[in-house]
Amino acid sequence: MIRVMIVDDHKMVREGLAKLLEFDEEIQVVEEADNGSSCVEKFRKAKADLILLDMNMPDMDGIETIKILNNRKNRPKILVLTVHNEIEYLISVLDMGVEGYILKDSGARELIRAIRCVYQGERFIQPSLIPLLNSKLIAKDLDQEKLKELSNRELEVLKLVAKGFSNKDIAASLSISERTVKNHLCSAFRKIDCYDRTQAAVFCIRNGVVSVHE
Repeated sequence: MIRVMIVDDHKMVREGLAKLLEFDEEIQVVEEADNGSSCVEKFRKAKADLILLDMNMPDMDGIETIKILNNRKNRPKILVLTVHNEIEYLISVLDMGVEGYILKDSGARELIRAIRCVYQGERFIQPSLIPLLNSKLIAKDLDQEKLKELSNRELEVLKLVAKGFSNKDIAASLSISERTVKNHLCSAFRKIDCYDRTQAAVFCIRNGVVSVHE
């Protein structure tokens, strides 16, 4: 028997999911929670094997809930059930160690299949997102290879470009000439396949070279 805990801030959604899962003889809904705080408080007593977790909730959202559960003993497997179909969002929760990710517009059969896969130790990802995920990961790997080609000075110059510095400001900050700045930029642009300062700034932010808050 797969013991499932449903976590969603909408009562109608929780009740609907519970009734849907009741039709499967191998799945038992043992607990419900309407937010992350309640989930963290209840999951131990519930002894759930798997948490079906919504992301957008009051008090404590899915991201914070995952962080706390990851630090608990006997952490249950987590299947994210969400409306978010953005690849960046999917990658972020996969990096946090969740075992499954399925969209709320999925059918009953697909949800049950996802629950069984996750329970059996497999990773389940919404099938419609897999091609996009693969493309994103390939692009991410290529970007990392490009970053490795940059010299330390080129990386310093790019960071300042991403922060909005002019060539004159970069030269003053690094105590080098503007001509040298231009040379570093030309070399860096070629290595990361960018054609202007805006593209370079986006590349730096996307790959964590600088934070959007810096």
